[in-house]
Amino acid sequence: MKTNLFGLFQEEIAEHIREHKLEKYRAKQIAEWMYRHHASSFSEMTTLSKKMQAVLEEHFVIERVTCVRQKVSADNKTIKFLFSFADGETAETVLMRQPYGNSVCLSTQVGCAMGCLFCASTLAGLKRNLTAGEILSQLLYVQKILGEEEQHVTSIVLMGSGEPLVNYDNVVRFLRLCHEPYTMGLSYRSMTLSTCGIVPSIYRLADEELPITLSISLHAPNDEIRSEIMPINRKYGIDEVLRASEAYYEKTGRRITYEYTLIDGKNDMISCADELVRRLRGQNANVNLIPVNPVPERGLNRPSLTRINRFCSYLQDHKIQTTIRKEMGTDIDAACGQLRNQYLKQKK
Repeated sequence: MKTNLFGLFQEEIAEHIREHKLEKYRAKQIAEWMYRHHASSFSEMTTLSKKMQAVLEEHFVIERVTCVRQKVSADNKTIKFLFSFADGETAETVLMRQPYGNSVCLSTQVGCAMGCLFCASTLAGLKRNLTAGEILSQLLYVQKILGEEEQHVTSIVLMGSGEPLVNYDNVVRFLRLCHEPYTMGLSYRSMTLSTCGIVPSIYRLADEELPITLSISLHAPNDEIRSEIMPINRKYGIDEVLRASEAYYEKTGRRITYEYTLIDGKNDMISCADELVRRLRGQNANVNLIPVNPVPERGLNRPSLTRINRFCSYLQDHKIQTTIRKEMGTDIDAACGQLRNQYLKQKK
């Protein structure tokens, strides 16, 4: 079987090609062709001789994603992609054109096993983890599109389908890989990882010395509500998650963001806001309120604008830094998992 070079570090490429008598410095050329010039075949690598191209073609492949569906919002600020991988599995990626730059939301797994009630990604269950190369390939597909417009990706969020910290090794490998100058050269401070609270992996991530932003999917002020909407809470309760989050801040100096999806009649009451204030008081963190994206299979509704603003004001009035997430792509079902679920239904 041929070895896939896409997703390897330059040093790893050098080891593979050395077995076929190609010089070590060729690895940098190959890496830059794949990652910076978006080459999908060795014949495109014109700095290599025809003989070298033939050797590479005989022993190696470059596996990139294929776009099978694409939706563009009416304002052209949001594009949602459904990508297919080499085995035919699919996952979603979203480009969001923000005032401060271009942000890309990436998937880390095919499907998800976490079972959060408000998320469409989990409806079909977890199929498998994505490799570092498959995560990177999503990003570079979007970067190629932006490059044609003389723009570039300025930030990434691992907030698409899947739980990043369940796919820990591949995710950390991806973060390090897209930081390399021969791939994206992206600053770690431009990276955000969102987790539902896999406590041991939060401590492990803190020790990686990667100054990325950690975003915690909290979504409730107490264990009773959180366990109802997020099954993972039965394993890692709120107190454990908050302690791990504080440890991450102390180790990295990076402020924590707590995501809080507002669900009508479930967690949007002032009593919930008051309890949240008491839990978060004193933390160097901010809260990002997210009006729920209705998932037909779940029957959850978003609160009225009045209830959303009242919840936000209560937190702000009690000195909790709080924002309401700016919604993008609502006209194209940009929430995680929706496009993939539509695609799977149509295939069936």
